[in-house]
Amino acid sequence: MEDIKTMSFEEMYLSPEIAKAIKDMGFEEATPIQSQAISLIRAGRDVLGQSQTGTGKTAAFGIPCIEMIDEHDRNLQAVILAPTRELAIQICEEFRKLLKYKDSIKVVPIYGGQPIDRQIMALKRGVQVVVGTPGRVMDHMDRRTLKMETVKIVILDEADEMLDMGFREDIETILGKMPAKRQTVLFSATMPPGILSLTKEFQLEPEHVKVVRKELTAPLIDQHYYEVNERSKTEALSRIIDMQNPSLSLVFCNTKRRVDEVVERLQGRGYFAEALHGDLKQAQRDMVMKKFRNGTLEILVATDVAARGIDVDDIDIVVNYDLPQDEEYYIHRIGRTARAGRSGKAFTFVVGKEVYKLRDISRYTNAKIQKGKLPTLSDIEEAKASKFLEKVKSLVDEGQLSKYVNLAERLVGDEYSAMDVAAALIKMNLYDENAMEIEEVSYSDKPRRSSEQRGRSHQPEQGMVRLYLNIGKANRIMAKDVVGAIAGETGVPGKLIGAIDIFDEFTFVDIPREYAHTVLDGMKNKKVKGNKVNVQKAAGDQMRKPQSKSFSRDHHKDGKDKGRKKFFGFMG
Repeated sequence: MEDIKTMSFEEMYLSPEIAKAIKDMGFEEATPIQSQAISLIRAGRDVLGQSQTGTGKTAAFGIPCIEMIDEHDRNLQAVILAPTRELAIQICEEFRKLLKYKDSIKVVPIYGGQPIDRQIMALKRGVQVVVGTPGRVMDHMDRRTLKMETVKIVILDEADEMLDMGFREDIETILGKMPAKRQTVLFSATMPPGILSLTKEFQLEPEHVKVVRKELTAPLIDQHYYEVNERSKTEALSRIIDMQNPSLSLVFCNTKRRVDEVVERLQGRGYFAEALHGDLKQAQRDMVMKKFRNGTLEILVATDVAARGIDVDDIDIVVNYDLPQDEEYYIHRIGRTARAGRSGKAFTFVVGKEVYKLRDISRYTNAKIQKGKLPTLSDIEEAKASKFLEKVKSLVDEGQLSKYVNLAERLVGDEYSAMDVAAALIKMNLYDENAMEIEEVSYSDKPRRSSEQRGRSHQPEQGMVRLYLNIGKANRIMAKDVVGAIAGETGVPGKLIGAIDIFDEFTFVDIPREYAHTVLDGMKNKKVKGNKVNVQKAAGDQMRKPQSKSFSRDHHKDGKDKGRKKFFGFMG
């Protein structure tokens, strides 16, 4: 298939309001799928689009759909069906961005997990566009709160996924209730027989638009794999994250149970990670995605189905904690990074004979997946040191250091040299004074003491304070609950939280000394998993009042590694 000529949005003669909204969104040139589909849909043609996530397909159908809406008509005119709640929300958010200067057009998402009464009230106020999942759309149709008689255009997004999830009969029922003279647009990543039969039944001479796979293999993605054993995967993941130091990471697992296990292990090591899978309530999913989009959550661990609809441009790395079940999933996963012209990295763990399956994936995607060697402690320390020194050089080059020079002059003199002072400051900011004493061994191979032994003999690291919580295993408390509660209630970044020891009736947690009073004050009268929490200083620990309780997002980023457990033997 020959390369598709892309168009600028100016060439499409869009309405001034839509053109202005697109400009505000930072788009200049249409993607290949947009260049093909927008004009065809605006012309009223039925369209069969073959395109995957990350190609701009939401705008490909969203722009012409909005242009065709009569904003003076309060009746339902357009219905978009999506397989999951996450994708329905994502589509709705994209529509609202495009409608920035067309506030007379109302769009409402309807999906399971949200109170139906709230949706009924929104529909009664009058909407022109509904974005929903098949099951909840059927529910509203049965209640007659959603009437299809006035629909002019219906769009099925990720239709192959909807068929895989068993929505065939629902789709047929929904389309059967719409006017015969309507426009039907269907987007699908693949074209299995089920899609083709759906097309024959419900579309009239559709135009087939397609983005070929070579444009989806993302040449800007640097792909590596590591041969590991099952028990060392968490350690391998931790080393990759510490070495790469990404702002946003997406980790894929094959099962919901595995997702929860990985999240608990990461949180136990001090990383700010959360799960995304089908067992979460909708409010939980919304909160997780909000955190991930605004950067306060840096590691998202997800299943393939739950990750459908994630559309975040600045994901730095994707990690296949489990090798995907088939080749198409690999493309979907790694395509989450290297968006919008950025570069990205993908890392895959393989165990034993899985390496042969990875070779099949490599041939299928026509991509070179290089064998990697996990970074050593020295590699990680050197990377952190280099980054720190580059930051120092940058500050020197910027100048404006006069008041700090005055402070330095108070130290430098007969007793201390400038070199002594610089070395001491580097040690304070970069290295744990005990770092070099820790052997480089697999975390899972280290001799373990019982939790009681660790709790009784544990001494907090320098700069940390040990706090006592009156809840424990008997209250079904896990490390992620403690991290989540403290971070959520007090604003202290999860990465700054240190060791957590959970016993049957109580829990110990290490907090940076300067935030100890913030946690003590912020957790008063709070509940964790329905249990009222009493937080106090652990016996024998001394605290001083911090100068300030506030912290900035920059503080979060600069200090994000300091709260992690130091089994790697370094401090960032």
